[in-house]
This record gives sequence, structure tokens and C-alpha cells, in this order.
Amino acid sequence: MKAEDIFRLDGQVALVTGASSGLGARFAEVAAANDAAVVLVARRADRLEALAGKIARAGGRAIVAEADVTDRAAVARAFDTAEQAFGTVTLLVNNVGIAHADRAVELPEAVWRRVLDTNLDAAFFTAQEAARRMIAANRRGSIVNIASILGLGVAKGSIAYVVAKAGVVQMTKALALELAFKGVRVNAIAPGFIMTEMTEDYLTGEGAGMTRHIPVGRFGEASDLDGAFLLLASDAGRFMAGSIVVVDGGQVLAIPG
Repeated sequence: MKAEDIFRLDGQVALVTGASSGLGARFAEVAAANDAAVVLVARRADRLEALAGKIARAGGRAIVAEADVTDRAAVARAFDTAEQAFGTVTLLVNNVGIAHADRAVELPEAVWRRVLDTNLDAAFFTAQEAARRMIAANRRGSIVNIASILGLGVAKGSIAYVVAKAGVVQMTKALALELAFKGVRVNAIAPGFIMTEMTEDYLTGEGAGMTRHIPVGRFGEASDLDGAFLLLASDAGRFMAGSIVVVDGGQVLAIPG
């Protein structure tokens, strides 16, 4: 079988959270370029509209569903919008996330709550919504959670993020165990440090020296995740469930403290 056939996403309806920038925008473009109909979800509608236009100009199909993923009713409406336009969502890219930089003894409760609410709680309830609808429609599908190497190891100054992403790792495995026999595969990508709008200031400033801990000698680019994403989203990964695919240039082997 040719690679172009096994990695295709035609017939898939992909809902991508956090699609207004960074990795989410990249996942949406890659899904559309491989023939999925894409639903773009985030709070910044202007950015989503711009991305939908870009995808359309490239020959893809995309619509906008503005939503705050911490609002479960808004998430349900986003799925309703997807179904009205394209049919049942069969590929959820659970990407939305926020970071912080606080030492544990100084971390405000509000920051802890916001990071866990966005990175873990919202990820679970969005996955739950997607799975319920796939099962009700008797459709096979895939959920791709975006975890982090900081869900596998730790670094100083990121305790809430580390805890949330570790939760995403375990959530992925638990969901896979319960849903795989119902035709819903759940897997995760654990990226290392990827140069995006959210991380650029840190990675080109205070964090620039971390490249010495990355065996390949550089930070990642959003496009470095394309292969792992297509593997988990397509029939190429049809026998994968509960897998955590690490894409970090080898950094997880020696995460600095």
C-alpha cells in the first residue's frame, strides 16, 4: 500500500480545538490538506475566520465554531455546528492548552485552577462529548490528545502544567481502554519544546540554552508533528490505542530540572 493512501483522511470530519494559532492551526491545515472536513474551534473568531479562508484557498473545507472549551455548553454547540455542516465528528484533535511560569510555593490558586480547567478538565469533557456522539452515530473514530513531554517528566516552574499534562497521558490510556472496543481509538502526541507563537519568546530568550539537552540539537517546529498526527488520525494507526507518541528530538531522555 502506498503511504498517500494509508494516511488519507478523506471522509473524516475533524474538530480541532485551540485552532486559532500554533499547533492547533497546523493540525487543522494538515487535516484539511489530507481531505478531512475541518471544524475550527477557539475563542478568537477573527483568527479562525482567517484560517478558514486560508484552508479554502488551498482547496480544503473548513468552518468556524467559536467556543471556550472550558464552557461545556459551548463545546456541545461546536459539535452541533460540525454535524449540521459535515456530519458526525470522527476525528477530535484535543489540542487547546495554556502554560504558566510559577514556582510551586508561589503558585496562586487561580492559576492552578485555570491551567487544570483548560488543559485537563476541558480535554476530558471534549473527548467525552466526541466519544458519545461517535458511539450514538455508530461511527468509528479517533481522538488525538495533545499531551507533552512534561507529562512524562518534570521541570521547575511549571507544576500545574506538568500535573495537567500527566493527567492527559493517563486520561488517554483510560479512555482507550474503555472506548477501543466501541470503535473509538484514543491516542496522544507528547511534543517536546516546539517553536510556536506561545513559546517563541521563552525559547528565543531565557530558554534558548535548553537545546543542549535535545539530542537533535534544536527546538521543534510545528511541522515536525505532521507525521505523528497523521499516523494517529488515519488508518495508518488503526491498531493503535492508548499510545503516547513522543516527538521531542530525544529530550525526554534527559529533561532538565
